[in-house]
Amino acid sequence: MARTKEKNELKFKNYDKLKELDATAFFNNQFDWEVPDYITDNLKHKLRNYQKEAIRYFNYTQTNDVFRFDHLKQLMFNMATGSGKTDLMAALILYLYQEKGYHNFIFTVNSKSVIDKTIDNLTNVSSPKYLFTPNISIDGRSININKIEGMFPQEPNKSDINIKFATIHTLYNELTTRAENTMALDDYAKIKVVVLADEAHHYSASTKAKSKLSKDDKNLISWETALNELNEINEDNLMLEFTATLDFNNTAIYNKYQDKVIYRYTLDNYIQDRYSKNIRRIQTANSNEDNMLSTVLLSEYRRIYALETFNLEIKPVILFKAHRIEASHEANQLFNELIKNLTSKSLKDFLKRQSNKITDRSSQTLISTFQYFLSLDSLDNVVKEIKRRFSPERIINANDDDNSKKKTKTSFLESGEYRALNSLESPSNLYRVIFAVAKLTEGWDVLNLFDIVRINNLGNTKDKKDIAATNSEAQLIGRGARYYPLGISENSPYQRIFDKSVKYELASLLLETLHYHTLNEPEYLNNLMQSLDEMNLLSGSDKKSLPEQVTLKNEFKKSKIYREGKIYYNEVEEIPDSSYTNIRTYGVDLDSLSIIDVFDNSTEAKYNDKDSVKDISFTTIPLEGVDIRYFKKAINRLDFYHFDNLKKYLPNIKSVSELWDENWLNLEHLQLRVKTDNENLVSDFSPDDKLKIVEQFLSRVSKQIKFGFRRSRGTNRFKGYPISEYVVDFEKRIISYDTHVAPSMQQKITNTLYPSHIFAYENAIVNNNEQNLIDAIIRYADTMEKMYGEVFLIRIDESMLRGTKLSEDLKLHQFNKNAKVLNLQGFQPDFILLLQNKDYYVQIFIEPKGEKLVVKDKWKEELLSYISEHPEKIEFEEEAGNVIIKGLKFYNTETENQVMDELKDIVTEYSDEEYKQEDGNIKITLF
Repeated sequence: MARTKEKNELKFKNYDKLKELDATAFFNNQFDWEVPDYITDNLKHKLRNYQKEAIRYFNYTQTNDVFRFDHLKQLMFNMATGSGKTDLMAALILYLYQEKGYHNFIFTVNSKSVIDKTIDNLTNVSSPKYLFTPNISIDGRSININKIEGMFPQEPNKSDINIKFATIHTLYNELTTRAENTMALDDYAKIKVVVLADEAHHYSASTKAKSKLSKDDKNLISWETALNELNEINEDNLMLEFTATLDFNNTAIYNKYQDKVIYRYTLDNYIQDRYSKNIRRIQTANSNEDNMLSTVLLSEYRRIYALETFNLEIKPVILFKAHRIEASHEANQLFNELIKNLTSKSLKDFLKRQSNKITDRSSQTLISTFQYFLSLDSLDNVVKEIKRRFSPERIINANDDDNSKKKTKTSFLESGEYRALNSLESPSNLYRVIFAVAKLTEGWDVLNLFDIVRINNLGNTKDKKDIAATNSEAQLIGRGARYYPLGISENSPYQRIFDKSVKYELASLLLETLHYHTLNEPEYLNNLMQSLDEMNLLSGSDKKSLPEQVTLKNEFKKSKIYREGKIYYNEVEEIPDSSYTNIRTYGVDLDSLSIIDVFDNSTEAKYNDKDSVKDISFTTIPLEGVDIRYFKKAINRLDFYHFDNLKKYLPNIKSVSELWDENWLNLEHLQLRVKTDNENLVSDFSPDDKLKIVEQFLSRVSKQIKFGFRRSRGTNRFKGYPISEYVVDFEKRIISYDTHVAPSMQQKITNTLYPSHIFAYENAIVNNNEQNLIDAIIRYADTMEKMYGEVFLIRIDESMLRGTKLSEDLKLHQFNKNAKVLNLQGFQPDFILLLQNKDYYVQIFIEPKGEKLVVKDKWKEELLSYISEHPEKIEFEEEAGNVIIKGLKFYNTETENQVMDELKDIVTEYSDEEYKQEDGNIKITLF
């Protein structure tokens, strides 16, 4: 199924501005901020990088003068299902309590089951799903999180965080109908609150009405209006919205959120960053019974493989998804009968029958499953275990009463039994199978769901709604894609670890992949693909995918460069503790850090007009009346400066009191300064205001110290590594996606596409940008070969030496002591161009870089340019008098001409003299 359509990139005013600010954070101390310890220390889970980034972006909107006049009261976090939005909420609650003085929060959503789950997340200390640490402490104070049933207190306790939980329906009724022990809309004018609106795509009905409104949206219009009125009734109120699902293809929705979205982390990012399972589709024309049994066997094979291979005890869960409740109940009965009647003989017959159907397009995972069970001497124990582990007692039917008209029973998820669904990973939870229709698409936290099976319509006629209803299925797939931590990797406990390794291909398929078993119905599959596309959800068929072989050309292996040549990378050296003798050795500039921004927030609402910003003038004035007592109190409140922690970063310091000396903070001559638009504001500072300024300064210093403290650093000594040992044949598996988002993200395989003998490999596994670079250089192969005896372009692929000690050798490290952007990580440029004549051996590093990553990876480009511009700084470990090391700027379609001009200059400079004129220019036309 070929799918080549690409989506246009959406623009979001403030989100785009925030990305630009964050990219330049190092150059401007105003944006030099990290998530405070009072957040990270009080959360149960370690924040992921994208969650930290979301908090950082939010902090910019609240504290920096760039947004000071925007009066941002409604902000949207558009983040993928399973990416930890509730963890982010917990962090933001702590931030708003500590930094902005908010005590009162309202959590609202359209579903009662999500309310119950979130109450556990945020207030139930005894719940395994509780997201805070058992004892929350900030600045030495014990913080209480209270669940509010009725009225918020008029004067909240300073150590209290109060959270009211209400469905949007309940909240709307309270706001519009005055009743005892509830708060109507006008009551909120007296207190400031933060509304946490989850699954916020439900609150845009009146917005959609501007274009098209369904008949079921009448109540939703009122809900959206009520939320907006609540947010506006107090100028300090704030509404934070969270959702994975917003229809930005709807112009009205896009226009509503164009300036409200401040962070996006979509499903394709989530999957690409390896925080989710991979998603594979198994298409089948089998009966429901055969699909059920195949999936049960696969689920058991996952469990057995984890135990036998990694000594891991896991409990894979299966979800059978039907379109109608009656079909779901019928499927449940069918499944029970199937398991009850299973025998060793019937199972063996089934396995043989399925094996005989195997073709090149068959599911790779099911093939492995069938082969495993067929290899066993006896299936008696397998059948015994299946009957025990998949008995009716271990099945959940998560549907409402099948007689929906009577409404005589409380719905399953509204009755409190939802806890079983939200604790499926627990060792004491024995459920293996779930039957459901539509109750689990939102608010379901599950990690060990590995199989979703689409139940075919059980009636005699084809149900068109059954084929068309794929949006909820796509949402369910996204929810099931949450990664199940295996506990194998300490470095990446919440990320996939197997999917790039050919050796662990089976582990990837069984332990890190969600399989969606679908109908083999063309119309249904087309609708499903469209639904997955709308969610930016990468998926592909589970058919067999052999690793691609990437081999060197024989001509290259016969060349002198291959046999005798080397490729050069700089070495690293350890930094001894004795090097850290004063604050300057960390790269800390106290003078710039000592300027703190303070603005008159009371005027914020008056300057909504952006044109008035240019009329505001800022003044930097000394902060008077701050003595050592403020610093002593501040360091007592900042965990970084507690001596046990401080010693980790300042190994030569003997006591905290040394911080005041001239080698460190130099308090005798330190002058804190305030940049402000209101000098009178500074003169009226209270002691507490001054203490906060000192804390902000010390927090900045601590971040710079941590950033500047390194155990190793790059040197200017370059070492040569034999090409014949490091540039080798390798194999690489390419994950194939068939949704629209894939073409711009996945690498595309090109086999034997490079007959040009200057490309060292027969083929390459590259993306479009890399492909363009190879083509651009090959176009001028003949010209370069006239000027040099040997010319070769080598693709340095990360798979080339994966799993060997050699892989760490082929990395460049910063060695410019005055680099604008410091980065301790080494990196491996994707290409090396080698040119050799009788006088020189020229090695040129080339790095193709997509335009979206240019700013983020600027330090890499700076390093490549530094290598080219400062040849006098380069030394070699051994005698290499004729070796020239160069680097080019990032290559992409925008920079192609500039990069090729750079390459021309280098090629010309070191070419044989017969190709040069007296002025040094090349005689022939190059490039």
